[in-house]
Order: sequence, then structure tokens, then C-alpha cells
Amino acid sequence: MLKSLMGALVATTVLGAAPAFADELSIVAGSIGKDIEELRGQLDAFEKASGHTVKIVTMPASTTDQFGQYRLWLSAGNKDVDVYRTDVIWAPQLATNFVDLTEAMKDVVGQHSASVIASQTVDGKLVAMPLYADAPALYYRKDLLEKYGKTVPATWAELTATAQEIQDKERAGGNAQMNGFVFQGAAYEGLTCDALEWIVSDGGGQIVSPEGEITVNNAKAAAALDRARGWIGTIAPAGVTGYMEEETRGVWQTGNAVFMRNWPYAFPLGNGDDSPIKGKFDAAPLPAGDGGTSAACLGGWNVAVSEYSEHKPAAIELVKFLTSAEAQKQRALGTARLPTIASVYDDPEIQEKQPLVAKWKTVFENATPRPSAPTKAKYNEVSQQFWTAVNRTLSGQGDGATNLDALEKQLRRLKRSGW
Repeated sequence: MLKSLMGALVATTVLGAAPAFADELSIVAGSIGKDIEELRGQLDAFEKASGHTVKIVTMPASTTDQFGQYRLWLSAGNKDVDVYRTDVIWAPQLATNFVDLTEAMKDVVGQHSASVIASQTVDGKLVAMPLYADAPALYYRKDLLEKYGKTVPATWAELTATAQEIQDKERAGGNAQMNGFVFQGAAYEGLTCDALEWIVSDGGGQIVSPEGEITVNNAKAAAALDRARGWIGTIAPAGVTGYMEEETRGVWQTGNAVFMRNWPYAFPLGNGDDSPIKGKFDAAPLPAGDGGTSAACLGGWNVAVSEYSEHKPAAIELVKFLTSAEAQKQRALGTARLPTIASVYDDPEIQEKQPLVAKWKTVFENATPRPSAPTKAKYNEVSQQFWTAVNRTLSGQGDGATNLDALEKQLRRLKRSGW
């Protein structure tokens, strides 16, 4: 399948005549699932179409570690990396180091989600183009729900009760490794996403409001964190406080969880020929808090051209290639990455082969952004303080109210220094 997709990508993406001089480019990217394999396939297609060559510089899976390395390289004016794969939240912090793509992308930028393009535009400068969007799902074992006569939970309270009942009955039946629910509980950016969803779905605000006000220290937010603390050691394994995406998927895909919170990339992997849960699960929007609404954190990745690249024209070609409609379709079919070009969701092949992608358009369009826009260059520090407070709560080091009160004091100090 990959070969045919790559052939179609080469055939339908027009780069113009081959360059007089071929450039050797490098792109830096982190990876979960099959990200690097998928990227390498698209780069091979680009090389065939353009005559340029591209090597991948791989990063750790942790987005926190990636950001730290990026900032070191860019502050040093590193010329060895031409294109950076960037998280949707990084634009305000790294903008001065990236080429303005406004002119180069003027013919295609209108195809993409206006909100995503706005998130990558800083002071009128388009600093990155979207590869794909992301919005998480509640994965559930449909075979186990059917076995015990349960429905997909619409609220966190329902999830807690259903997960506990099925977990206990499966363990009593001989599966001692069964867990009710797994998610990303480690102290890193992924926990900011998970906890933001818990809090927003309970009506507890968005950490920092779009107007820049610190709103996270409230009773509803504290209750949401305390509820999650109650999962640890009951329906979630104690070790979940160290889980990132792949650790979560590892437990789920071995068949040892009833529910999982994760991104769409896990869907085709769970249905792979080597997966014990192939055909036994499905995905639904995340549960809501009591009296609240489902909230999915807006994720996604983009590509930016380094201001220090010595191959800017070729690097811009690569960005245009990787963010095209055909590339987004291939990415959706291969790894269930959500397109940022609306028309791709209506493609019959995607609707047939990747039903999660086809039905996730509305979830993506209504996803909750992290407060990177109001906190600008201080976002990474804001997020780090938040995920630390949440991880402390999950680990039993103080309750939600105590940790959020301390968090507010830390955020006020950050705000006074300017965001």
C-alpha cells in the first residue's frame, strides 16, 4: 500500500522542473508509532520528484525534550538543520528563528484550517505550515463492553464505574493484568493535554484565559484533578504517572486495558495484523464532566524552515510538498493523522479505509487549544508548572486544591515578568 501511495504522491504533486543543482537537506522530527517510517516514505517521493536528497535527524519521543533541543540549536544559529517539525504550540516561542512563508505559500494556504494557520502566524509572519492536526479519542474495547452489557461512557463518572466493574470481573476471571483505564500521566507536555481535557470538560477553565488571566485555581478544576487521582491504583496502574503515549499504547495494545486516552495514530496500529486487539475496539469522543461537555485538546504538527538554513528555496519546496493535499491524504491513510485541509476528509478512500479520520473532522474543529497564544514565549514554563502540579496530585503529593493554589502563585510570578 505504501508504494502505491508514494507513487500517487509523486504523480500528483508538481514541483516544477528539476533543479540545476540538487541540495542536501535535513529535517528534524520526533516520533511516536510509525511517524519516522511514514516521513521517510514521503521524503523518498520528494527526492524522486525534486532531485534533492533529505536526511532525517531523529528526536526523542518526548515533546518536552524535543523543544529543549530545538531551542539550543536555534539559539546557536545551527546551519545543519534546514526544516524543523514543530508542535502546534511552539510558534510564538520560536518564530524569530523561522523563515516567513507567507509569500511562498500564498497559493495553498487558503486550503488549510484557518485556525491552524492563525496559530502558526506570529506578528503577521507565517512561521510554519501544517502537516496534520490532532485531537484525542477515548478508545474502548467493544468486545468487553458487549460481554458485560455496558455502553460507551459519556461522562468521567460513567467511565470510572464501567472501568472498575469490567476490570474487577476480568481479573476475577483470570486476567490479572487487566486495567480499567490508561492515559498519559508522566510529567511532560502530554499530561498538560490530558489534564486540560479533564478540567475544561468539568467547566474549570483553560489554565490561562484567551485574555491572559490565570483561571486554573478553582473548585471545579481541583475536583477534576482529585477525580483523576482516584484512578491511580484503582482503575489505572500506579505506573501510569510515568506513561507517555507509547507506554499507554503498549498496555492497551497487549489487550490489558478496557479504555485508553490517546491520539488517532494508535487506531491503525491497534488494528495491525500483529495486534491482539485487532477488530475488538473502537473510538469515541472523550467523556464529559458532570454537567459539562467533552473536551479534546488541540494537537498537531507543522513544518518550518530554519532562518539559518543555507538551502532555503529547496527547504521551502519540501515544506510545500509535505503539507500538500496528497501528502495529507497519504498520511491519513497510512497513520490516521488528521488533515488540516477540509476537503481531504471527504475523500471516499479515507472514509472507507480510515473511518476514525473521516468522523473526527468535527472533533478537530472544536478542539480546545492550549494557552500558548496568551502566554507567548512563556508558554513552556506555564505548561511545565501546570503538568508538575498535576503529576504531584496524581502521585499523592497534595490534593488538587493545594497544588492549584501553589500553581497560581507560580503563574503570577511568571506573568509579572511579562507574557
